[in-house]
Amino acid sequence: MSLEKISSVTGTALAVSGNDIDTDRIIPARFMKCVTFDGLGEFAFYDERDFASKDGRTHPFDEPERANASILVSGVNFGCGSSREHAPQSLYHWGIRGIVAGSFAEIFFGNSTTLGIPCMTATEDVRRELTDLINADPSLEVTLDIEHLEIRAGNHAFPASLPSSAQQALTEGRWDPIAELLQSADATKSVDQALSYSS
Repeated sequence: MSLEKISSVTGTALAVSGNDIDTDRIIPARFMKCVTFDGLGEFAFYDERDFASKDGRTHPFDEPERANASILVSGVNFGCGSSREHAPQSLYHWGIRGIVAGSFAEIFFGNSTTLGIPCMTATEDVRRELTDLINADPSLEVTLDIEHLEIRAGNHAFPASLPSSAQQALTEGRWDPIAELLQSADATKSVDQALSYSS
């Protein structure tokens, strides 16, 4: 069974503004005491959501009209800080399936791609216009076109970037190296048996 080939991601979107959003903001460290990642979605941006609530505001992740959003738009250096895998896992289990930012921290980018979450970069002007569009219409359908490196929102189309290695891995269904290894158990065993030092 091969992995899903991800050529595009389509859904509604939300924006969390700001640069240098680190992994501790995405998921506070106290929620990392878990055996599996399954329940982490509820803790995505937990402290920021809690602070906004106490301040009489509503964080984008708590806006009812954004409850089913699957695309996140943010700023520069998204996912910086510690290398915790729990950050992209929390976003994934919340329902995020694609991210647009000015740039990404390298380890966060790799951990996200391994989950099948494309992390596309776009200029500040593109992100500002995209944010204005999705804030004006929460039901607006947004598509991250991985094959053609384009972001589409309604009648608008914007250029985007993605490293060719990640683009190829996603579109060819080779984005999770561990899954690939497990699915190739027979071939792995064959190579192991052929090695001169194999027991």
